[in-house]
Amino acid sequence: MAADGTPAPDHAPAPAGAAALLRRPRLWLLPTVLSGLLSLLLALLYMGGILDPNGALRDLPIGIVDTDQGRPMPGQTTNLGAQLTRAIVADTSGKARWQRLTRAQLQDRLTAGKIFGALVVPADFTASVTALTTSDATARPKLTVLTNPGLGSLGSSLASRIAQQTAQQASLTVGKRLTASPAAADADSTTRLLLADPVTVTTEVGHPIGEHSGLGLTAFYYTLLLVLAGFLGANVINNGVDTALGYADTEIGPWHTRRPTVPISRTQTLLLKMGMTAGISVLTTTLVMVAAIAILGMDASHLPLLWIYSYCANVAVGLGVQAINAAFGGIGQLVSMFVFIVLGLPSSGSTVPLQAVPGFYRFLSVFEPMRQLGGGVRSILFFDARADAGLARAWLMIAVGTAVALLFGLAMTRYYDRRGLHRLTPQPA
Repeated sequence: MAADGTPAPDHAPAPAGAAALLRRPRLWLLPTVLSGLLSLLLALLYMGGILDPNGALRDLPIGIVDTDQGRPMPGQTTNLGAQLTRAIVADTSGKARWQRLTRAQLQDRLTAGKIFGALVVPADFTASVTALTTSDATARPKLTVLTNPGLGSLGSSLASRIAQQTAQQASLTVGKRLTASPAAADADSTTRLLLADPVTVTTEVGHPIGEHSGLGLTAFYYTLLLVLAGFLGANVINNGVDTALGYADTEIGPWHTRRPTVPISRTQTLLLKMGMTAGISVLTTTLVMVAAIAILGMDASHLPLLWIYSYCANVAVGLGVQAINAAFGGIGQLVSMFVFIVLGLPSSGSTVPLQAVPGFYRFLSVFEPMRQLGGGVRSILFFDARADAGLARAWLMIAVGTAVALLFGLAMTRYYDRRGLHRLTPQPA
């Protein structure tokens, strides 16, 4: 009030203008630096993992099976199948890690997702090659390349290409021997052309998957759905709880409200958010499966196991996000995005095999959640839920991830509470 009793004039500050604020360098600094760093890191991480899979390819596991029962050719101590297998396994180029297998071992490793493909030498290989220089030939010798599409279209394609190139080189090697034999001396030009490259290479699916399996990519996209559902759901719960308890504002269009603040410790807030995450994940997991399987028709078996696994994976991701948000506050969502998505996608091994990415991504795959969860999903969808196809490791890593989230989150919030770093603070003037 003024001295004469009249109301004092209102000295409220004038509203700021955008043009004036844009001229403030400090206003630009943090958003510019963060946006630039994010763009740079995203480009490096995502593009760095897929630009040169052939150049980065190392030790891709491929099987080789020799069932050749023919007698050795004249002047040889072993048949052609044994010679070919020995030469291939001794290859030191490093692109493939050839595994000599029996037919039973081959099928077991294909159905366990342990090998990306195989090369099979048939029982009549030596006999059919020998017959080409006689009048007894009825068909060209054949080598069979088997693929494993359950490990992803690119990985299966890489293995198929390596096996086909190896088989083609073997054909040319056998051809040199045939054209140099006395039996081929009087052959006509057509026959000599056949003898120079005598082997037919055929490609077959070694372990079939369903027609509605996205050529093996449904395991990756379903895993991505679980991670995104856990990540987004946890952040929605985090923001919703903070709003309901009066620690954050609600702003929808022009409407802005803030509820009365509820006194609650950081530890109790985290427990509340984690409990809601576990409860709401029942719904989100169910809806993901309904959409993917019931509505869109994705091929899937072991549905009860798939639901339980999906729920546990969803909860593990959600608890991890809540722990990171509780520890890092406002930048927690950014940190959890890097942990669960930005670093997880290129190191998942689901689109590009880990054998075909640089070493940095192979290192990330040891602990990144998307890699661990993807192995379990692939096992359930494509490999009859076999434990040794990645499911056992996935369950173990889900348990470890859940324990780490609980321990880390509760340790940080209890530390903040003991230090008196409460969220209930006076509003600045």
